[in-house]
Amino acid sequence: MRVGKTGWSVAAALLLAVQGQAQAQAQAPKAEAADPHLDLEQVDGAKAMATVKAWNTRTLAALEKQPHFAEYQSRALAFLSDTQKIAAPDRVQGGLVLNFWQDAEHPRGLWRASPIAAFAAGKPEWRTLIDVGALGKAEGKAWVFKGATCLSPAYLKCMVALSNGGGDAVVEREFDMTKAAFIDGGFTLPEAKSEVSWAGPDALYVGTDFGAGSMTDSGYARIVKLWKRGTPLASATVVSQGIKSDVSVAANVFVDGGRTWPVLMRGVDFYHHKLSHIAPDGRLVPSPLPDDADVADVLDGRMIATLKSDWEGHPAGSVVAYSIPDLLAGKTPAIETVFVPNAHQAVESVGSSKSVVWVKLLDDVSGRLLALRRAGDGQWSGQAVALADKSTVHLDATASDSDMAFATVEGMLTPPTLYRVTPGETPVAVQSLPAKFDASNMVVEQHFATSRDGTKVPYFLVHRKDLKGPVPAYMHAYGGFELAQTPSYLINEPYRSGPAALYWVEEGNAYVLANIRGGGEYGPAWHDAALREKRQNAYDDLYAVAEDLVKNGITEKGRIAVSGRSNGGLMASVAMTQRPDLFGAAVIGSPLTDMKRFSHMLAGASWMGEYGNPDVPADWAFISKYSPYQNLKAGVKYPTPFIYTSTRDDRVHPGHARKFAARLQDFNDPFFYYEAIEGGHAAGVEPKEDALRAALVTTYLNLELPRSPAK
Repeated sequence: MRVGKTGWSVAAALLLAVQGQAQAQAQAPKAEAADPHLDLEQVDGAKAMATVKAWNTRTLAALEKQPHFAEYQSRALAFLSDTQKIAAPDRVQGGLVLNFWQDAEHPRGLWRASPIAAFAAGKPEWRTLIDVGALGKAEGKAWVFKGATCLSPAYLKCMVALSNGGGDAVVEREFDMTKAAFIDGGFTLPEAKSEVSWAGPDALYVGTDFGAGSMTDSGYARIVKLWKRGTPLASATVVSQGIKSDVSVAANVFVDGGRTWPVLMRGVDFYHHKLSHIAPDGRLVPSPLPDDADVADVLDGRMIATLKSDWEGHPAGSVVAYSIPDLLAGKTPAIETVFVPNAHQAVESVGSSKSVVWVKLLDDVSGRLLALRRAGDGQWSGQAVALADKSTVHLDATASDSDMAFATVEGMLTPPTLYRVTPGETPVAVQSLPAKFDASNMVVEQHFATSRDGTKVPYFLVHRKDLKGPVPAYMHAYGGFELAQTPSYLINEPYRSGPAALYWVEEGNAYVLANIRGGGEYGPAWHDAALREKRQNAYDDLYAVAEDLVKNGITEKGRIAVSGRSNGGLMASVAMTQRPDLFGAAVIGSPLTDMKRFSHMLAGASWMGEYGNPDVPADWAFISKYSPYQNLKAGVKYPTPFIYTSTRDDRVHPGHARKFAARLQDFNDPFFYYEAIEGGHAAGVEPKEDALRAALVTTYLNLELPRSPAK
């Protein structure tokens, strides 16, 4: 452990030794500048990139020569490039199952299709639609596949989104599914944060960068237009437009058997949007739903949505439905109750097949899948699909012409299995993975810690059965945006750090997944409890879990690493600044750290619904209490963090990570820093990049967390 300015940890001393001249050149903040590191917000600025490359070089020099680094990296690459993995369906349409596949031979991936019958029988017959790596090589681009939107009901044409480098901004190009080729003279949109939907065989709803004033403060489309084939984009007609302070405006088309139902969504903030149905004559007909409801799908002309707050007798978290034809005809549609979760449950996602609404939910953070049907009297009922308990369930895809769905089930020690599920029938395994590691001496436990305000906070603990504590603990969490953290197979835990968690447990340590407030583990109320001025609740939950581990003899103060990415990176950097006594390490991925400027950086304005507006004094009063960049102080004994991000992240600005590192450097505090040049918000494009990060994280943890108990 680090013990003070004159008593560094082994890793800190090593880092300072290789830092050399770069550390000597660190500059103290300039008194005349409010922020001395604004230059690091210049993503490709010469000075910023020189700083990043120096930090990268320094970190690699320190960590790559550590014991077992090469072994960690090569094993991680084998895991991540293994051809024995679930070929989860991204979509089922037009008699085909679509899948995006990456392996060692195709690190950029293959977009491919198989007839649904062959896939459902466990014997897929794959046809490659796009070899992304080959396409990029031919066109001189670093293409990354970002999905496709296909024209129903035949699904023979699609708009394919490609990102040059992995960011959220994409190029949209029309693609012929039969010929597996882009269409010469077809619809094409230049690089932008675009949203497109088919308005018919020869028309698109388009939200994109139409020029000056057409984007919101969050960097997304403000205007949606109808673009007809054979006409220039400039002549497209306006469907609707929002205001500059909106998050985004987009049109989406729901497919319901042989019909389509277009809707217009104006995002007022991250959690509130004005929903209107686009009538056949172009009229916009407002939905009766409250602005914070999440629309999910359409079945038999009924819009299916999940409520985020109590509404007209329906409690928050409920799934409801209403008739679109009735609404368009000028009637007031009846609001039907599809499903109401109990106090232990939370609806995660909803989808529909031919006549069934599928509800994926959590029950004390364990996955469940329900199949619900509507009776003639408007009552909905159904049953749970018989899947493994204490697991994570992924609802991968549903079929539109049958009531077949595909779901993947996995646990921390249980490899994924893909099932074909049909209501009332026993699930059929389509593909099961063999075990990738020996879990015979490992165990997963679920515990509940008590937070500062008395709230019970669940967490998963993984360790060897022969564990004799206290041992170092590696704790991952997120706590935001109503996104639940559920247990996945250990080689994939935590998100995008891959096998580091497995290595940690194999070597006799403890791995923890904490389900803190702000996430979606218990529905809207669990999320709301950490919104805006209540953000500290999430951090208090985190500390409660860490202290519960100490109380139970699993670990000790100073031997715990906190880990998180994106909003979780904010959480990890807050934990480092607020509780340096509790944590001995911090893995800070793609983070927000400068909460004074987050709303002015890339997509940051879209998250003010989550955090508040730092430009409003009343909001800054509570944000300033935890904003990591502003709360770093000279002379404090912080743990040495490992900070990672991507230059091409156009969602969370890399300046957050850079400036946090620079502030540490101002105070002569050590840190590890690695910035992938490609990768977007995922901080990696190819398996080799994720394998490198897994090895870096593991060797970092080995250096920072002492293996022997504190004296």
